[in-house]
Amino acid sequence: MFKRIALFLCTNLAIILVISFVLSIFNVGPYLNQYGLNYQALLIYALIIGFTGALISLFISKWMAIHAFNIQLIDKPANEQESWLVAEVRKMSNQRHIGMPDVGIYQSPEPNAFATGWNKNKALMAVSTGLLQSMNRDEVEGVLGHEISHIANGDMVTLTLIQGVVNTFVIFFARVAAFFVTQFFRRDSDESANGGFIYYGVAILFELLFGILASMIVMWFSRYREFRADAGSARYVGKDKMIKALKRLQQLTSVAPEDDRAPAFNTMKISGHHRWLALFSSHPPLEKRIQALQDSHLR
Repeated sequence: MFKRIALFLCTNLAIILVISFVLSIFNVGPYLNQYGLNYQALLIYALIIGFTGALISLFISKWMAIHAFNIQLIDKPANEQESWLVAEVRKMSNQRHIGMPDVGIYQSPEPNAFATGWNKNKALMAVSTGLLQSMNRDEVEGVLGHEISHIANGDMVTLTLIQGVVNTFVIFFARVAAFFVTQFFRRDSDESANGGFIYYGVAILFELLFGILASMIVMWFSRYREFRADAGSARYVGKDKMIKALKRLQQLTSVAPEDDRAPAFNTMKISGHHRWLALFSSHPPLEKRIQALQDSHLR
C-alpha cells in the first residue's frame, strides 16, 4: 500500500539531490550568467532534470522494491498458500486485461501489500507475511483486487508524470530563491556569489525544503487514487470483500499501541491532534474509505 509511494518519493528525491550535487561540482548552470538568471533556460533545465529524476525512479521501482524489502519472487509455488495467491493474481489480471505481474512475498509483521513497476503488463505484486497471517482469504482477495486496480489504472505512470511536473517547479523555484538569497547576503566585492558552491549549496537546501512541501500534491493524488482502487477491487472481487479487508486492517491498527504502531499504520490513520499531518498521508483514513464503499452503488 503506502510502501509503493514512500519508496518512489524517497528514490525520486535522492536522485534529484544527487543530480543537483553532481552538476554543482562541475558548475553546470546554463541559466546563470553575469547578468543574473535566464528564466527560460532555467525552466528548460528544471524540466529536463525534474522529469529525469521521476522517470529513473519509475524505471527502477521494481528492482528497488525487490532489493529494499528482500522480496522472494514466486517462480514455482512451494505450498498451497502460494499456489492460491498466484492463482488469484492471475485471475484478477485476466479480468482487468493486463499481463500477469511477478508475485512475491516479503517478511514483515505489518499486514501490507503493494504493486509497482513502469509497465502495467510487467508489474510486481508484493504481499507481506503479516497480511497472509492476519487476514482470511476473502480479506486478502480484497487487498489483491485493490493492488491490481492500481496496476490496471496505470497509477505509477500517472504518479510519475505528476512528480515530474512537481520536480520541475521545485528545482525552478529553489534556484530562483537561492539566487535572491545569495544576492541579498553577498558582499559587494564577492563577484562569485552568484555561482559556485555557496549558490548551489543554498539551492540544494531549498530543493529539499520545497520537495518536502510539494510532496503534499503527490500525496493528495495518492489519496484520490486509493478511493478509485478500492472501487476497482469492489467491482471485481465484491464490495463486501473489500470492506472486510479495510475493517480488518482497521481492527489491526486499533489493537497496536499508539507509540508502537508500524509506520504503515501511522500513514493511514491520523490522530485527531495531528490532523495537519494528513496532508502528508498517502492514504485517506480507513473510516472514510469504508464509508465511500458503503455509500457506493457497487455490489
